[in-house]
Amino acid sequence: MQPARALHVIFCWHMHQPDYRGADGRYILPWTYLHACKDYADMVAHLEENPLARAVFNFVPTLIEQLEDYTEQFRSGQFRDDLLAALAADDLKTLTPAARHNLLHQCFRLDREHMLNPFPDYRRLHDLYQHIQSDVQEMADYLSVQYLADLVMWYHLAWTGETVRRGSPFIQAMLAKGRGFTREDRQQLLQLLGDLIHNLIPRYRRLAEAGRIELSTTPYDHPIGPLLIDFGAARESLPDCPLPHSKGYPGGAVRARWHVDRALAAHRQRFGCTPGGQWPAEGGVSEAFVRVLGEAGIGWTATGEGVLAHSLRTAADDEPARERWQYLYRAYRLPSGGPALFFRDDALSDAIGFDYQKWFGHDAVGDFVHRLEEIWRHTEGQDTPVVSIILDGENAWEYYPYNGYYFLSELYKVLSNHPHIHLCTFSDYLAHHDGQPETLPHLVAGSWVYGNFSTWIGDGAKNRAWDLLCAAKQAVDQRLTRFDPAQRERILRQLGVCEGSDWFWWFGDYNPAEAVRDFDDLYRSNLRKLYGLIGMPAPRTLDTPISQGGAPAAAAGTMRRTTP
Repeated sequence: MQPARALHVIFCWHMHQPDYRGADGRYILPWTYLHACKDYADMVAHLEENPLARAVFNFVPTLIEQLEDYTEQFRSGQFRDDLLAALAADDLKTLTPAARHNLLHQCFRLDREHMLNPFPDYRRLHDLYQHIQSDVQEMADYLSVQYLADLVMWYHLAWTGETVRRGSPFIQAMLAKGRGFTREDRQQLLQLLGDLIHNLIPRYRRLAEAGRIELSTTPYDHPIGPLLIDFGAARESLPDCPLPHSKGYPGGAVRARWHVDRALAAHRQRFGCTPGGQWPAEGGVSEAFVRVLGEAGIGWTATGEGVLAHSLRTAADDEPARERWQYLYRAYRLPSGGPALFFRDDALSDAIGFDYQKWFGHDAVGDFVHRLEEIWRHTEGQDTPVVSIILDGENAWEYYPYNGYYFLSELYKVLSNHPHIHLCTFSDYLAHHDGQPETLPHLVAGSWVYGNFSTWIGDGAKNRAWDLLCAAKQAVDQRLTRFDPAQRERILRQLGVCEGSDWFWWFGDYNPAEAVRDFDDLYRSNLRKLYGLIGMPAPRTLDTPISQGGAPAAAAGTMRRTTP
């Protein structure tokens, strides 16, 4: 039963992977299916196991599209992902030298402390790899087929979720076996992973239909909507932000609405209902973009705490900031109407994303609950205070022991039974507190990272990437009407992929060089494919890398702390 004066707590887990397919439809990177087998499976299992828990799961359409593609690959046995092809291979002797080298390179791309070191047999494979690294191109050819078989098995075992391991006698037997894996072992693991991915989205849908979770979406290819509409939005929070040479993204407002509408249609197709809200890509909002959401009938949206602080400071003419509890823990709405606006508690969200991975699970839960209780006490003047905790649903757990199992299971249990805390969803909160949102006089454009858009625009490499995209969009606009409807759809779909936020996220020297190279190559490949679809040669500038990267980063660069 909900307490008389509850602190409403909303967890919004953002499930997102960019489109990792190259121009030929093959997967350049395997992160979609690996996170599905580890994190997306674990996250739904925690809610299945706790009938009292509530949460929002935000699925980006391009993620679901890829999961469906992987389901078809498992069904047909025709794998367009090199890792799965190796796992499925009847005879690993037939692998080309390039494929062998790729396995060696890929199968140690994980957090070694939590996903490799706990397994002595896997660690042994890594020690052998370290020994030959002085001349890996030559020495790798001396590794046996059994080494490769054990390696590809261990990599996939390491990328299974903790709930998956606990529920599968087969995986437990494989972990105990440790080495000497057979073709039959690989085939059985392949079958298990295929069933897991096939059943994943239906599991979330069942929970949503039972009213135990809310499912929301993001504009289709995860673009930064405010920047599509107006590059100048970047200067609302960073007045001196350097902008691309292009004055703006051609037809950006139309493209922003295209992504919003396409996401709504995709959600209805997969889940049988219209979502109540959209988490905009990277929490990127502006007044113009919020109007787009409102015109599409979106009931709620959300962004970062820094955006609210900037907005209130601007509205109050730079008066001294109030205490967070005086403004953060409520819903807002712009004077013009539109969706309700929720704002992320950055400190609590970052604690889960970056800090608690180093704690014992029980201690982390105790600290988190204590901080919520402090908010409850400070907001005693509010009838319905609400705390929004929003972060990636996959990237943090790799750095937790046991994929965050003990932390998450205890967290849901404690909060769902707490006398003063009520777990709910955004739509439930609005339905039970009609008319509650306060008026926010003005919204300063920004994102959940630093409250601005510096992660996606302003750096020299990021701006070059925008200029390349603007040039491609102009070429599309000049030629689109020449094609029949089916080809136009293919062109616009490919354009959407190029408009995604992830390419701009990775450009910059503060990201790991390997990840920057991967995304740089894939971005330019996607642009080249777009030019090919409109019958134009790709400009030579697409042959030159945009960024080099080079710096190590927390969580391998996949997440950012809210404040620099």
